[in-house]
Amino acid sequence: MTTDVTTDAIPAAVATRIPGERSRGVWRTVKYVLLILFALVILLPAYVLFVTSFKGLGDATPANAWKLPESWETAGWSRAWEQLGPALGRTFAMVIPASIISSVLGSMNGFVLSKWRFPGADVVFTLILFGMFIPYQAVMVPLVQLMSNLGVPSGVPSLIVLHVVYGLPITTLIFRNYYAGVPVELVEAARVDGAGMLRTYGSIILPISAPAFVVVLMWQFTSAWNDYLFALFFSTSRNGPVTIALNFLASGQLQDYSASMAGALIASVPTLIIYILLGRYFVGGLMAGSVKG
Repeated sequence: MTTDVTTDAIPAAVATRIPGERSRGVWRTVKYVLLILFALVILLPAYVLFVTSFKGLGDATPANAWKLPESWETAGWSRAWEQLGPALGRTFAMVIPASIISSVLGSMNGFVLSKWRFPGADVVFTLILFGMFIPYQAVMVPLVQLMSNLGVPSGVPSLIVLHVVYGLPITTLIFRNYYAGVPVELVEAARVDGAGMLRTYGSIILPISAPAFVVVLMWQFTSAWNDYLFALFFSTSRNGPVTIALNFLASGQLQDYSASMAGALIASVPTLIIYILLGRYFVGGLMAGSVKG
């Protein structure tokens, strides 16, 4: 069976498609132009940081912020590294254990609150989340007194404790939402086989938690690395993280713009590398938790 198509119908159909294709092409062009403009606006501060970090002391002035260096020098990077090097080591010593401990505790909390229900679980979960909405500034004075009374040394130990405690609400929330999508039959089957809560968590839940762990580890790493308020109250320039050292570098009597800009770039490199390497896993894990929650 054949169908006859008139020759007049083909040009008419093509003519009706052309305006739609043109409009889609115009909107696609507008979209890409806007994206390029937004990218340029976002990258402009990075450009100023980069070019200023390679300028000499006489060339690194606000008036020459947008200009390329007259001569590319690395002395600013050397001065910045000399000031920030020890602080970077202390920051890693603080951020890595704080991120891991808060992530593991948040994972356990999320498992218990989602799959191992107990009387008052919703109340406990609400109280944990309440910690997310308390401004740090409102509790800073009593928090300083509490840490002093507990005898926690200032610097890295105090900051680890604080970031673990204040990271528990967000890590618990993310893991609870993620585990809510895990089939209940898995937990019930483990119970039938005689597995307790810890065995079920370690053998069934933990192996499938990689996407959620990527999310919370990146979140906690970035939050602890960029923190300044806790570092200001609970550390000094001798035992504090890189944010404190960077502040001292940028607040000298004589403004060393090249060293300050180089220091800002050095301090941002670890978090930048984390997001470049694990960014796609971060988005995937975050979306998995939102859908399953």
